[in-house]
Amino acid sequence: MTESAGIHRTSLGRAACRILRVTGPLVEVEYTAGIAMHDQVAIGPAGLPGEVVAITGDVVTVQAYEYTGGLAPGQPVRPEGRPLSVRLGPQLLGGIFDGLLRPLAGAGDWLLPTAQLGAAGDGVWAFSPLVAGGEQVAEGQALGELRGTGPVPVRVLVPPGCGGTVEEIASAGEHPPDAVVAVVDGVDVTLGPVWPVRRPRPVRERVRTREALGTGQRVIDLLFPVARGGTVAVPGGFGTGKTMLLQQIAKWCDADVIVYVGCGERGNEMADVITELSELQDPRTGGPLADRTVTIANTSNMPMMAREASVYTGMTVAEYFRDMGLDVVVIADSTSRWAEALREFASRTGALPAEEGYPAGLASSIAAFYERAAAVTTLGGDRGSVTVIGAVSPPGGDMTEPVTAHTERFVRCLWTLDRDLAYARHYPAVSWAGSFSRDVPVLAEGHRAAGDGAWALRRDRVGGVLAEADRLADLVDLIGITALPPRERISVLAGRLVREGVLQQSALSPRDAYCAPEKTAALADAVLAVVGRCRELVDSGVPASTVEAVDFGPLVRAREESGPHDAAGVAARRDALLAGLEEVRS
Repeated sequence: MTESAGIHRTSLGRAACRILRVTGPLVEVEYTAGIAMHDQVAIGPAGLPGEVVAITGDVVTVQAYEYTGGLAPGQPVRPEGRPLSVRLGPQLLGGIFDGLLRPLAGAGDWLLPTAQLGAAGDGVWAFSPLVAGGEQVAEGQALGELRGTGPVPVRVLVPPGCGGTVEEIASAGEHPPDAVVAVVDGVDVTLGPVWPVRRPRPVRERVRTREALGTGQRVIDLLFPVARGGTVAVPGGFGTGKTMLLQQIAKWCDADVIVYVGCGERGNEMADVITELSELQDPRTGGPLADRTVTIANTSNMPMMAREASVYTGMTVAEYFRDMGLDVVVIADSTSRWAEALREFASRTGALPAEEGYPAGLASSIAAFYERAAAVTTLGGDRGSVTVIGAVSPPGGDMTEPVTAHTERFVRCLWTLDRDLAYARHYPAVSWAGSFSRDVPVLAEGHRAAGDGAWALRRDRVGGVLAEADRLADLVDLIGITALPPRERISVLAGRLVREGVLQQSALSPRDAYCAPEKTAALADAVLAVVGRCRELVDSGVPASTVEAVDFGPLVRAREESGPHDAAGVAARRDALLAGLEEVRS
């Protein structure tokens, strides 16, 4: 029997059907009894992978995941008798795969089209049973654990929909990922389960969490935080730093597992990601960060329709680790290229196009993808989460185009990247005016419970300073800073101090690439305290020009000169500057 009831239908005796028409990635074949939607098929003599996406009368429409050159009408198409599925397991950690989860390591310059989907790999893993034969187990319960998987604990779980008596359990020893290590109520349980990529893995319930995902990036953690299990869109035009920001989050966020999906990415950018992850030291373990990262590299020169499957593949991998009680982050770069694959295939089918040629179901597809993110109670009773961060690449920076507009409707957070900030070399170029976080109220409760009751007020004050400075910016351009009243001049100064002393952060700085929450709070409090003192000075009659002439360099440089956790160093610089401002008063 198979590991999960209903996932696989045997293909014994299933007759091959014939190709009727080929146009790009679209292959039309004749209908044969038993074929179903989303079934995996092998196309042509080479057995190219494909998936059934429509059945109309006697014609079955198949989406091919490889180059279809050379296919011809009359050639056979063999149904596999199961949905498009991948093999999960410990071999994923530290691995690099294509959009169908085929390993790229050792694949040569080009992956062969006939490479097995979701291959188990050649490694063996040390299995230690946690239950004995004859015990009663429920779905999601741990049957055993795997050793030698690096920093991430990997367990073998009772499959969804299964439970009962443990009829057989393997003894401690080494096994390949496709080995059967237990039999529960007549169901074989393999070390690495097989799961359909388009079917969300079931959970006991979704839960509301008050815990933020720490990213180590001040502008995010301070102004636009995301809760664990939340969703984020990162729209930005060319050159605004999307890939760099996502790489920073992959390096520094406090998730247990990172799933990085390069969906239509340029090959050199993916190579940079892979190289940096392999070289970066994991702050938790001291080993390579890649040991708890799964990289799905579906670059722009790979078959386009594999992009469409890659985001679901990445989500399935994330849910697999989530079910073990882990916090997982899925980074998809970029969902715009995924949507382009949907548009390409829709045009081939002759579907009536919607805005800018995208299919009419684009909004539903985007919603279905982000809907799989959640903080949950797993079937086994553990708490886990999948947080999704998706980059959006609007053509020409047009934030009203369909992919960006629809995505904004469904995500909890928006980190809009501003072209003017990027061109001014202000990184991360997250726009404080064009971004939002719908998780702020619930996360404020979490900060209060954790002992940081000032978090919400600190965030509001920093946001207020930025908004006031933006309001005055155009006026300054028209009439000059010297024409403003003293308090407004201090507001302009305050905006500059917040931007340069708090929000700017260099990804190349050994001290400031990552910023701990305590340092973020210290920097924000320091700037707010200095700004408050400056306002007191001008209110007491000190000329604004005299205050503006003060050297604020030590405060601005505190982010670079203090270590990632050095809140005390920031406070010392704040106190020294406040003392200097008192001398100005005298």
